[in-house]
Amino acid sequence: MAIPVIDFSKLSGEERAKIMAQIANGCEEWGFFQLVNHGISEELLEKVKRVASECYKLEREEGFRNSAKVKMLNELVEKKSSDRLENVDWEDVFLLSDDNENEWPSKTAQFKETMKEYRTELKKLAEKLMEIMAENLGLPKGYIKKAFRGGEEENAFFGTKVSHYPPCPNPEKVIGLRAHTDAGGVILLFQDDKVGGLQILKDGEWIDVQPLPNSIVINTGDQIEVLSNGRYKSVWHRVLAMPDGNRRSIASFYNPSLKATIYPAAELVEKAVDKEVNQESAYPKFVFGDYMSVYVQQKFLPKQPRFQAVKAL
Repeated sequence: MAIPVIDFSKLSGEERAKIMAQIANGCEEWGFFQLVNHGISEELLEKVKRVASECYKLEREEGFRNSAKVKMLNELVEKKSSDRLENVDWEDVFLLSDDNENEWPSKTAQFKETMKEYRTELKKLAEKLMEIMAENLGLPKGYIKKAFRGGEEENAFFGTKVSHYPPCPNPEKVIGLRAHTDAGGVILLFQDDKVGGLQILKDGEWIDVQPLPNSIVINTGDQIEVLSNGRYKSVWHRVLAMPDGNRRSIASFYNPSLKATIYPAAELVEKAVDKEVNQESAYPKFVFGDYMSVYVQQKFLPKQPRFQAVKAL
């Protein structure tokens, strides 16, 4: 079983209705899908791969090798223990946003300009996808973007997480990234062409997200689940530690402003009532910043209690 692959270039042609339906299916049945021919140039994507790999070697690799997690794993192996490392991810990660530009890696040639250009293109793609989701859900044009802004003076947050999952000598003892759903809105992942490891939970089974050169993997986060009143579920996913290859993973996420108030779209609650399903919304109304306060404590725990916890605030 493979997650859906959608040719985004056909959206503007005669097959628009078919592509819209494929995206709706990807959101409703999977929560994950891959876009090919998405409009981001291969030249730019190749530059992103190059600067990300160079940045890891030049500015990150030594720090990872000397990290506590590597020492902990080595100690576990030396003791010949049958235990696994718990509450640890075999991942090197840093965040890029408009707010922390002065903290971006500075020693890697062309890193800043390449990632700024890439983030600009990804943000446009995220906004196109939000328009498509709104249309598929029967919501007014611009609904999701407006909901994420949280007022005229506020902007949605667009961040990019640059991760590497270095080869692990004992992948049976540690996970690359623990299973979780994403807190925010729309996530756009540029994953490694060759090194796998990303899996999603589908019908109780872990399924590989197949590497596909220069595709962008899309998934929906918890806030899209709430806005859609559960039509588009955020999906559990994880990354396995791998014995070979340094997996590159660049995930960009279009999230609400921390001040935005998030709640199910009234139109979708009414539809549910009309169908006599869900007489009221299953999701509370909350401020996204409050949700994030709960999420950072409960990221790797079951999802539903997060909604209950934020409802109590």
